[in-house]
Amino acid sequence: MSITLTQSAAEHIRNSIARRGKGMGLRVGIKKVGCSGLAYTFDFADTVGENDVAFESLDTRIVVDKDQLRYLAGSTLDYQKSGLGAAFKFQNPNARSECGCGESFSVE
Repeated sequence: MSITLTQSAAEHIRNSIARRGKGMGLRVGIKKVGCSGLAYTFDFADTVGENDVAFESLDTRIVVDKDQLRYLAGSTLDYQKSGLGAAFKFQNPNARSECGCGESFSVE
């Protein structure tokens, strides 16, 4: 199973890495927090570690810890602009519920 990107997300990641001046992709993960139990995390990926899985989508690399992949596998990551704000948004088939603010989710 993998994670795929929309064109908007891929372009944002590549542009962010170019502005930063280093990096090989986006590191995606989860942490325990929030109203529903789990929240997404995003960071630059500078390396792929022993416990990581790397995916390519639209010429952009995504890195995920193997232990967290079960929560994210099959997801599509989009980057959406709305008014003055912009953010990554997951379409995650593993999420069974999300909090009202959209910041956290739960799985079975």
